[in-house]
Amino acid sequence: MRADVSSQPATHRLGSMKACAEPEQFYTAPAIVTTSRKFRFFDTIASLDDTHAMRPAIANINIENLRHNYRLLSSRAGHAKIMAVVKANAYGHGLALVSSALFDEGCRQFSVTDASEGMALRKLLPEAESIVLFSGIFDADDAGLARQHALTPAITGNHQLRLLQSAGFSGSVWIKINTGMQRLGADDPARLMHQCRASSIEIAGIMSHLACADTPEHPLNRAQAEEFSTLCQQLDPELPASLLNSAGLVALPDQMHDFVRPGLALYGAEPVPTEPLGVRPVMQLTGQVMHVREIAEGVSLSYGASFTAPDNMKIAVVSLGYGDGLPRILSSCGQAYARGTWFPIVGRICMDYCLIDCTTNHLKPGDTVEFWGEKLTVSTVSDLAGTIPYELLTGVGTRVCRRAI
Repeated sequence: MRADVSSQPATHRLGSMKACAEPEQFYTAPAIVTTSRKFRFFDTIASLDDTHAMRPAIANINIENLRHNYRLLSSRAGHAKIMAVVKANAYGHGLALVSSALFDEGCRQFSVTDASEGMALRKLLPEAESIVLFSGIFDADDAGLARQHALTPAITGNHQLRLLQSAGFSGSVWIKINTGMQRLGADDPARLMHQCRASSIEIAGIMSHLACADTPEHPLNRAQAEEFSTLCQQLDPELPASLLNSAGLVALPDQMHDFVRPGLALYGAEPVPTEPLGVRPVMQLTGQVMHVREIAEGVSLSYGASFTAPDNMKIAVVSLGYGDGLPRILSSCGQAYARGTWFPIVGRICMDYCLIDCTTNHLKPGDTVEFWGEKLTVSTVSDLAGTIPYELLTGVGTRVCRRAI
């Protein structure tokens, strides 16, 4: 007989599960407003009368939780300013919704990946004091966008500086240095800084990035912090400095410097689950029950016939699949939440749909099903999928409607 997992406490069932396996460019997704709150900008504005025409694959974005997280992190940062990380369409939450809400909350410093994202954000927030490009610039077009839209590249080499000079850029740049991540960082930051100043390009500050901040006890954290402080003193102790990401706020609270760069924590996923900050989930990813089907014992389900009904079952077909960002690896081992209880995902997840077992807790067409959010955290789901919350959040598809709640 089939185990009645849906009647077991969620913490017991989820905690006992192992990961299902070992383990885009920027686009603007639709957004809809469903409350009386006012936002400056939207990706797409639709009235409530239009919502019936949309495919019911929806990411509800809780603006109040976003505001709570920003205030919490601001308090944690002390004297340091928040540089909100809104790259990759605000970690999949919708750049317009997130950046507008953060700006209204008082945030004036933002960061994205590249000049295309920076241009999009500048059009949304013309009054933002700073929009930092973490990857700097790649070519002459990027340099032109940086000049035109008053963007602030983080540069690591002379080739980027030459591109900026050729474009007539006269703004400011961050100098990125390597302290142990072995990713991006200027080989000769002192020389690069000298060349910037000789070109009348201002230096906004010095930044580096932690490799192991999500493991607070890792010795590399303190080693990087010490090297960063030493280099900042040697290069220019008067310049602003920035080292900490979300996890860094937990791992190295004595290393705030002048700017901190929270990303994941803004969106309500704990960067270090064993030392929670108290952030609240911002995204609730949902689908809708489209059809409920009775399945006889011995009948196989979905692609590959990889799941066979061990007993007579009821199966709900839900309007969310891997094309929307629900990881296919959760096939036959993931969970969903609806009507106050948990339901197992059965059979292979399809591009547009998934199937859930609703034998013991009946569902009906039109019911909303949560795949992560308040009841089932994105961190829990990422653990089941053998990945990290970043991948799930940024993987939410562009056809999923982002809706402010």
